[in-house]
Amino acid sequence: MAENVRSVDRIFDLLELLGQSDQEISITELSARAGLSKTTAFRLVQMMCLRGYAEKTQNAKYILGPKVLELASYHLNALELQTAAQPFLSDLYADLHLTVHLGKLVDTKVVYLELLNQNLPMKNGNEGIKVDAFTSSIGKCLLACESGDMVDYVLSRHRLKKYTEHTITDPALYKEHLKQIRRQGWAMDNGEYLPDRRCVGAPVFDHAGSPVACVSVSGSVEEITDEKLMAIVDEVKDTARLISQRMGYVP
Repeated sequence: MAENVRSVDRIFDLLELLGQSDQEISITELSARAGLSKTTAFRLVQMMCLRGYAEKTQNAKYILGPKVLELASYHLNALELQTAAQPFLSDLYADLHLTVHLGKLVDTKVVYLELLNQNLPMKNGNEGIKVDAFTSSIGKCLLACESGDMVDYVLSRHRLKKYTEHTITDPALYKEHLKQIRRQGWAMDNGEYLPDRRCVGAPVFDHAGSPVACVSVSGSVEEITDEKLMAIVDEVKDTARLISQRMGYVP
């Protein structure tokens, strides 16, 4: 077994030992249980502490770190969100017959949790469907809810690439665009990624009032016309509101 793979395997062993214990554990005990030298166990646990997967106590012993609980919380929240959202997403698709998405912001990308259209059943977005946040209605909605520092971070990590003649590529104009989205409560990709496609999205909030996802519908410019736009916006916003209520959100 290659050394780097062996190290990863040992870290998982240590992680499981910490998780199975109902009390803090010393390096001596960890190394004995894992079949490692104290030097190796200490080195690996220090790496885990740096990443937040382990934590040193006042007694110079170790417990699981906050990162483990954070990851578990993300997973449970995503499952809860998808369960809460599915009936409303199905109703939205039945009403509009447009492609329906539920997505969240991960770093500078939008990850689809759910996708529903005439060719695809409701499916788990963890299969790797990702798009640049800045061009999508989902990304715009969620960025509009973020602080200015977060927006600056995304813009610093992601050059505003020009996909079509409608793509906003000026950072100052983009920030003004996000302010408008924040005021109106919905966003639109108006042919900014694909010239003949439009997408309308509205944010979903959890019980704490934090934006956790966004509902959107997409279609061709013939399907989402200027005449139909505001009626579609109202349906998308209403769906996002119902999901938010199911997640415990009280305006």
